Amino acid sequence: MTDIEDLKYWLALNHVPGIGKVLYKRLIDHFKSPVKVFSSTMKELKSIEGIGERLAKDILTADWKEKVDIELSLIEKEKVKVITLSDELYPENLKRIYDPPPFLYMKGELRKEDNRAIAMVGSRKATTYGRLMTERLSKDLVSHGITVVSGMARGIDTFSHQGALSAGGRTIAVLGCGIDIIYPSENRSLRNKIIESGAVLTEFPFSTPPEGVNFPSRNRIISGLSLGVVIIEATSDSGSLITASNALDQGREVFAVPGNITSKLSQGTNKLIKRGAKLVEDADDIIEEILPQMERKKKVKTIPVLTSEEEVIYKLLSDEPKHIDTISREGRLTSNKALSLLLEMEIKGVIRQLPGKSFVAE
Repeated sequence: MTDIEDLKYWLALNHVPGIGKVLYKRLIDHFKSPVKVFSSTMKELKSIEGIGERLAKDILTADWKEKVDIELSLIEKEKVKVITLSDELYPENLKRIYDPPPFLYMKGELRKEDNRAIAMVGSRKATTYGRLMTERLSKDLVSHGITVVSGMARGIDTFSHQGALSAGGRTIAVLGCGIDIIYPSENRSLRNKIIESGAVLTEFPFSTPPEGVNFPSRNRIISGLSLGVVIIEATSDSGSLITASNALDQGREVFAVPGNITSKLSQGTNKLIKRGAKLVEDADDIIEEILPQMERKKKVKTIPVLTSEEEVIYKLLSDEPKHIDTISREGRLTSNKALSLLLEMEIKGVIRQLPGKSFVAE
């Protein structure tokens, strides 16, 4: 866990206007810690893509002490843990998305095995069929050692958590509000049980209300934590489809439980199946799809012959995603030249492109 002195600066950087999640991660990737960001020079800050003179000045002159002190006192009072990108327990799956939250407020406990996770989301107005399918799937998934992730909303989310808990499994709830807000209020008891057998997480500061604008951001974390997302009952304009879209952007598997073609709650899921989502009848349909990821191990393989320029790029890459702009800057290449080389290397099978023009070594 991050110590209090270090945590101050993680919280402080979040209070600088103009620094979003992508830019925050870019700063951490470069400086390795927020402490070094605040102790850097104007010249160093301006060398980071996306930071001009005005934002660099705002970082170095930001008045954050009072806000951070209040936040630290709330963290202590509410017995909340904060997991930062530099913590060993920060979820590996989430760390690999394009815009991971720089830190998470948490109640409960995260474990390494939670990387074997499946998200389950769907309608707040679930039918009896939806409830039965959700509880059956979540029970079967946790019996295979898989953690169930959802959003603790009414309906399918609630049934997902309940099914996992009833089978003695682990489950994670991702909130669209502050960690001190219980929403919906009737899930107070469920929230406490999740904390005992998993974790409740959010990227939103204390007292953030559960406003609609928060949920698309929350949904990217739900899919980001998981190897795949199962949609169970969703209308054609359901927010669950945003989670499915996030999953695709993040390179995750998308599954859907088919429903009655005359029901509005089946329009979204049936549409997903038409577009290529895997149809799910039982947990085996999910497990057989994610099994290669669950059992994936690094294999020793021969690297094809690379040109001297390709070697330079290959040495810049690892299993952590790196954006094309960073690659071209560190390799001292134009963007067009870097993209051309990366394409050749992808054909050779030594690198892989991820969403958001980021690349990793294979």
